[in-house]
Amino acid sequence: MKGYSRAMFWLLVSMLVCIAVFAGVTLSYRGEKTDAVLLNDMVRTVREEWDDLDSLDASRFGTPMQIYGKEDALLYAAGGTALAGIDSPVKAMQEGCLCLSVHDGSRFLGTIVIPDPARDRYDTARRRLIAAAAVLLLGMLAAGIGYGIYVQVRIIRPFRRMERFAVNVAAGDLDTPLQQERSDLFGAFTQSFDIMREALKASRERELELKIKEKELIASLSHDLKTPITGIKLLCELMTVKVQDEYVRTKIAGIHQKAEQISVLVADLLASALDELGEMQVDCRDLDSAMLHELIEEHDTRCLAREGEVPQCMICTDRARLSQIIGNLLSNSYKYAGTPIDVGYRLREGYLEMTVRDYGGGVTEEEIGLVTTKYYRGANAAGKDGSGLGLYIANALMERMNGELICSCREQGFLVTLLIPLS
Repeated sequence: MKGYSRAMFWLLVSMLVCIAVFAGVTLSYRGEKTDAVLLNDMVRTVREEWDDLDSLDASRFGTPMQIYGKEDALLYAAGGTALAGIDSPVKAMQEGCLCLSVHDGSRFLGTIVIPDPARDRYDTARRRLIAAAAVLLLGMLAAGIGYGIYVQVRIIRPFRRMERFAVNVAAGDLDTPLQQERSDLFGAFTQSFDIMREALKASRERELELKIKEKELIASLSHDLKTPITGIKLLCELMTVKVQDEYVRTKIAGIHQKAEQISVLVADLLASALDELGEMQVDCRDLDSAMLHELIEEHDTRCLAREGEVPQCMICTDRARLSQIIGNLLSNSYKYAGTPIDVGYRLREGYLEMTVRDYGGGVTEEEIGLVTTKYYRGANAAGKDGSGLGLYIANALMERMNGELICSCREQGFLVTLLIPLS
C-alpha cells in the first residue's frame, strides 16, 4: 500500500500547488487609486488654456486626452490611439473612461476625457488571472490523468490479471503461475494466489497418484483373482466327469456358472482398470473368419446360440479381445434374457457384420444411447449382478480395433451389431 499512499500524496501536493499559484495571482491585484492632484492640475491647466487649446502641452500629464465643448464637439485630442473610437463624452463613459468637467466659475466650458488609470492594470491582472486559471485546470487535469494511469496500471490491471488467473485455475490450468511485478500494489495477494495455485496443483498430483495406485491395485487383484477362479472352473469340470449323482452334478454346474459370472466381472474390472491406466492394448492381425465360430462355441456354455454361416474372408482383429467382447455379449444375454440367441453374419462395405440378438425384455429407446456408458446399468438390471462395464469395455475395444459396436432395440429383444474390419 506504500505505492498507493505515495501517489495520493503527490496528487494532493500538485493540487495544492496549483491552488496556491491561482490564489497568489488573484490576490496580487491591487486597485490603483486615482491621482486627485494630477486631475485637478489637468482641469486647472485646461481652464487656463481654454481660449488657446492648440498651445496646450498634454504630454506633461502622461496620458492621452480629449477635450469636448458644450455641444460635445471635439476641440482637442492628443496622446495616441488609447482613446480611438471615442467620439463623445457619453461614449467615453460607456467605455469606462474618466470624464472631467471644466468650469469657469459658474460657467460650464467643456469636458476632458482621459483613460481610466487603473484600466491597464486591471486588464493585465485579468489576463494573469485567466492564465493562472488555465494553469490550474491543466495542472489538475494532468494530476487526474496521472492518477488515472496509476490506478489503471497499479490497481485495475493487477485485478484483471488475478481475474484471468482465477478463471484459468477454475478451468484446470494449474501450471501457469500468476505474474507478479516488483512494484505490484497487491504483491501479498498475488503471492497468496500463486501459493494457492501451487497447493492445488500438488493436491491434484497427489490425487492422480492415488487414483493410479488404486487402479493398479484393482488391476493386480483382478489379475490375481483369475487364477483361483480358473481353478474352480477346472475343478467343477473334473467333478462333473467323476461324479455320477445327478443332484451333485446339478450343484456343480451351478458352481461352475457362478464362477463363470465372477470371471466375466473380474475381466471387466481388469479391462476397465487397464483402460484408465492407458494399458488396454490391442494387437490386430489378419485372421480367418472361421475363428468366430470357435469363439461362439467357446463362450456358449448354455448352448443357446443359433449361429448362421460365417462368410469365408480374412478379418483384421485381436482374437483375445474379440473373444472378450463375444463372451460379454453372450453372458449379458444369459443374464438379462435367458432366451435363444441368434448369431448372424454378412459382408458389408469393408466389414464383416456380426449380429447377436436375444429375445428378452431389451431396453427402452431412452436407454439405448446410454448402455455403452461406463457404470451405466439399465432398468432391467435390478437384482442382477453386474458393474455396468461390460458394454463400455466392448465398445472401447471395438473402437481400438478400428471397428464399431452398435446397440439397437427390437420389438422383442436386444440386438448388438459388431462391424469387424476386413483385411
